[in-house]
Amino acid sequence: MDNAVVPARANANAAALPMVEPAGFGARVAAMPMKTKLMFGLGLAGLAALAVAMTMWSSQGDYKVLYANLSDKDGGAIIAQLSQMNVPYRHADGGAAILVPASKVHDARLKLAAAGLPKGSVVGYELMDGARFGQTQFQERLTFQRGLEGELTRSITALAAVQNARVHLALPNQNGFFREQQKPTASVMLTLYPGRTLERAQIAGIVHLVSSSVPEMNPKAVSVLDQTGALLTGDQANPQAGLDAQQLQYVAQVESGYQKRIFELLEPLVGRDNLRATVTADVDFSQSEATSEEFSPNQGKDATVAIRSQQVSESSGSTGGAPSGVPGAASNQPPVPATAPVSGSPGALQGAQSGGNSNNRHDATTNYEIDKTVRVTRNATGAIKRLNAAVVVNHRSSTDAKGKTSTTPLSSDEIAKLTALVQESIGFKQERGDSVKVINAPFKVEKIEKVDIPLWKQPEIIDMLRAAAVPAGLALIALIVFFGMIRPAMKAALAPPPPPAPGQQLSAVVDDDNLLPGAAGAPALPAPKSNEHLDAARALAKENPAAVANIVRGWVSGEAA
Repeated sequence: MDNAVVPARANANAAALPMVEPAGFGARVAAMPMKTKLMFGLGLAGLAALAVAMTMWSSQGDYKVLYANLSDKDGGAIIAQLSQMNVPYRHADGGAAILVPASKVHDARLKLAAAGLPKGSVVGYELMDGARFGQTQFQERLTFQRGLEGELTRSITALAAVQNARVHLALPNQNGFFREQQKPTASVMLTLYPGRTLERAQIAGIVHLVSSSVPEMNPKAVSVLDQTGALLTGDQANPQAGLDAQQLQYVAQVESGYQKRIFELLEPLVGRDNLRATVTADVDFSQSEATSEEFSPNQGKDATVAIRSQQVSESSGSTGGAPSGVPGAASNQPPVPATAPVSGSPGALQGAQSGGNSNNRHDATTNYEIDKTVRVTRNATGAIKRLNAAVVVNHRSSTDAKGKTSTTPLSSDEIAKLTALVQESIGFKQERGDSVKVINAPFKVEKIEKVDIPLWKQPEIIDMLRAAAVPAGLALIALIVFFGMIRPAMKAALAPPPPPAPGQQLSAVVDDDNLLPGAAGAPALPAPKSNEHLDAARALAKENPAAVANIVRGWVSGEAA
């Protein structure tokens, strides 16, 4: 019975041992090594920085272009104004473009426009606003010329294809003492956007814009160049240099019109994809003018003829007595002229006017209108001199009952019929030298292999990955910081203390405070009031006698030393 009671008592004594209460979180963190505390602090700082970065990235939104192609001066002024307006901005294209949040683009533009920004590197008539008192006439004229050049530059750069422009005006000084006044001239230098070109009508518009802005300037006195140095108005000075853009466009329209006729006529017969046609037109753009004059004589005696002019002269003389008659106005009047027929002879007329002994002479000169016809013939430009048409028709395809497709060539009669149709569609003229050739040949069908774009190369996936790259990267860094730095430190701080070893328990039971002072070199005996500690020591000795023996052996060896 005593043996049964002793283990229970030992267990009770073991349970009655003094246990160390767990320390708080702050105390445990303070008790951690310096390396662990440093990792814990850096981890918390990294998480805070990632949270701030994520918040800023999510709040900034999408940025759009506010202004592009800005000069350094305008860019600096706009940035200073945006800073005063507390509007975030970004740079692009080496500082030539400024981007702001999409929600603030229109508001920022209106506010900048109210502030007069961007001013632009080109100045116009605003130069006249700062005119100083006492300027000379030469300075005023030069300022006006600079302002006019700037205004023309602004108007030209408004074209979509023009990136930049420079206008140079040569305005001679007009003087009333000069017999011949010198005419003004102009030169325009254009810088086009890559891949852009100007049409013929646009170049003519620039020329007329400049010439109409300067008094007494002829459009032929305006030269337009591009950034490569090519003269865009060269064909105006030399029309015979070759076909201009309008003429080439007219030839292309004529050829495409004939091709369209051929396709519309033959496609219902041979199929849409079984026909190829090309038409070449030789167009004559030469100009010619012919003038002819035709004269028609009088048609018979009874023909009505218009008199252009008539001159009559008459002289009289007498070999008889002295002149007689009543002097006065009646005797001084000239005789009435005789009416002469158109086909009359001068001799008969002269004889009719002469008689008696008097010597009378009568001359009449009549000029009649002559019928004349003047014809001026001008040949129209753009006349077609010759047409050449080439048509290729595919073989006829057929499918048998088994679903096999085969091709057969067309017969000569069918080709002849197609040739006749092509000739009629283009207005074939043998005397003009037109030619039409229709051949039948099998078309080579190339199989187009479908290219499967990998998923990671598709534009939609790329855009999605770009949009998710920043938040995914921030989240990955946050996970690395948390699991690599913060979590180990927190685990070490929150872990319960390890259970004491048997030797530590015995040291806690057998304490110097619980022992009575004894002789030097000998262990003190337990006090009578320390029965509980003694029972606990006995219980430990029974549970782990080897450990207790080692501890006692250590005490003895230490005291012996």
